[in-house]
Amino acid sequence: MEIKIHNTLVGSKQVFKPIDPEKVTIYVCGPTVYNRIHIGNARPAVIFDTFVRLLRQIYPKVVYARNITDVDDKINNAARELGVDISVVAEKYALAYQEDMAALHNFEPDIQPRATEHIDEMINIIQALIDRGHAYVSDHHVLFNVPSMADYGKLSKRNIDDMIAGARVEVASYKKDPMDFVLWKPSTDDLPGWDSPWGRGRPGWHIECSAMIQKHLGETIDIHGGGADLVFPHHENELAQGTCCHDHPVEYVRYWMHNGMLNIGGEKMSKSLGNFITVAELLEQYQGEVLRFALLSAQYRSLLNFTDDLLNQSKAALDRFYTVLRELKYVEALPVSEFSSLPVVKALADDMNTPEALAAMHQLASELFKATDPAEKAKLKGQFVTSGQLLGLFNHDPEQWFKQGNADSLSEALIDAKIQERADAKKARDFGKADEIRNWLLERGVEIQDTREGTRWQRI
Repeated sequence: MEIKIHNTLVGSKQVFKPIDPEKVTIYVCGPTVYNRIHIGNARPAVIFDTFVRLLRQIYPKVVYARNITDVDDKINNAARELGVDISVVAEKYALAYQEDMAALHNFEPDIQPRATEHIDEMINIIQALIDRGHAYVSDHHVLFNVPSMADYGKLSKRNIDDMIAGARVEVASYKKDPMDFVLWKPSTDDLPGWDSPWGRGRPGWHIECSAMIQKHLGETIDIHGGGADLVFPHHENELAQGTCCHDHPVEYVRYWMHNGMLNIGGEKMSKSLGNFITVAELLEQYQGEVLRFALLSAQYRSLLNFTDDLLNQSKAALDRFYTVLRELKYVEALPVSEFSSLPVVKALADDMNTPEALAAMHQLASELFKATDPAEKAKLKGQFVTSGQLLGLFNHDPEQWFKQGNADSLSEALIDAKIQERADAKKARDFGKADEIRNWLLERGVEIQDTREGTRWQRI
């Protein structure tokens, strides 16, 4: 089937044609592990996890890599404040990141390379750039010579003059040109460092991804993903390194995909504004699947306004979906015969149109509720479950879904005890006490329903 991707490099949607249909390669920029990640960091992880799920239904092999930056000035500063080695800080927050990713129901990537494990590969690329006239040594630094690449700026669509005027360009005395960027920098004794032909030092930010892509995925990869804030300078510089380190012309990446940013209540997330929210903090109040649904609610390239209303709407939508699964738990879902014809698949294949995909899920839910023919129900349930799983949903037993709560919620044991107490009161025909127990539970966010199968409860 045909997949369309908005390629940042050309500025429009293109039909995806992999280098090798037998092996699709995709690399996504991961976290710098110096703290817990915020909800904005989670957006590309969820978006590209969903995209990889789609690719794996179409191609026989998909190799998905997402790196971990474990050497960086922010990590250095955090380690210095704590009086520990950078590896202690990096390991702590790399593990926390994995926990957050699992809570959002993301599959682990096939490859999770770390920067510190690829120093030799970085040094080799830097030396190759020097040998080919694209980099130079100055004051114990190694810098990429931007004017040596005629089409530098083609990814971000910026000309050199505009980029020089940009606030993110660092002006330093050791640069030949203001646009030149650091590939290797010296380290003092109190900073982490590695031996190199240019002295003890550490890598610049951009070089790690080029080195890890070349080692694990090859000279040219199919797809490179990340947030729109990485287009310049990070991905622009990655593209320069990955293109210029070879003797022959190389296409570094065929398709660049960038997700839009995330605002909190209409404002850019910032610690200074007090609206900086980590995934871990949100998970104290909402199921990970609710956060995932919310992150998929807008088309990935658009700005996502993350609000309480969005989270509550996402929870309500998932409650509806799980209600369908609970009510039809005795219906055996039929396998999907034509995957490519599913509305959710068609939506995702059109540049990851997740709003349309979620709308298709609501339509399927309505059709399931209305269906009366057993064969039709079985067919629709198969489509519903398959579509939901493709989006990374339906990770819970329907009954358990409605029983999940936050740390302040009543325990399941207490709720079950109260329900038994109510049943005993009804048996003794003390209906006043039974109503008191129902209301007591309702005031504490627990709704009970009497069904032919017994009393069912859910958190509201």
